[in-house]
Amino acid sequence: MARYTGPKSKIARKFREPIFGPDKNLDKRNYPPGQHGPNKRRGKQSEYSVQLNEKQKAKYTYGILERQFENLYKKASARPGVTGEILLALCESRLDNTVYRLGLAASRMGARQLVGHSHITVNGQVVNIASYQLRPGDRVGVRERSKSLPTITMALANRKKFDWLDWNDADKQGIFLNFPERVQIPENIKEQLIVELYSK
Repeated sequence: MARYTGPKSKIARKFREPIFGPDKNLDKRNYPPGQHGPNKRRGKQSEYSVQLNEKQKAKYTYGILERQFENLYKKASARPGVTGEILLALCESRLDNTVYRLGLAASRMGARQLVGHSHITVNGQVVNIASYQLRPGDRVGVRERSKSLPTITMALANRKKFDWLDWNDADKQGIFLNFPERVQIPENIKEQLIVELYSK
């Protein structure tokens, strides 16, 4: 299962955003990592550099590596509509991301682990593929024997509500109602820059 396993605070500091969740290190040192710290002279970023940074930020945010991300872009560009918005909607419809949005895990990495360890069902069937693409109407739930897991119970206590998902607490089951609109997605990603990068 390919995923990023390197230092998280370093990445958060690079983009100056808590990409992997709350980060004390980022709060203390809100400048990019490197030998000379905040006093280092940083030249003006080129257009390509800005676009590449935006793509890297999206990849780290959703926990997707390069080849999968490129495949998602190809899917998005083949569909009618605004490519950047469709790309983000496809990222949001991944199973690991939906488990995180439903509040079953405190982070996307935690959600990915729940999926990988066969705690999650889709339409009643156990699915252990984090990149599984959900369709509108799909039911995402917790396997019967996993409903009492402390990690799930603790995560659900801090659950946030999203318009494209419906949650039934009694059954520990959610419904993926539709692909989200761009305004509904809270991530700070400039998707148009990613489209410009791939269009070169």
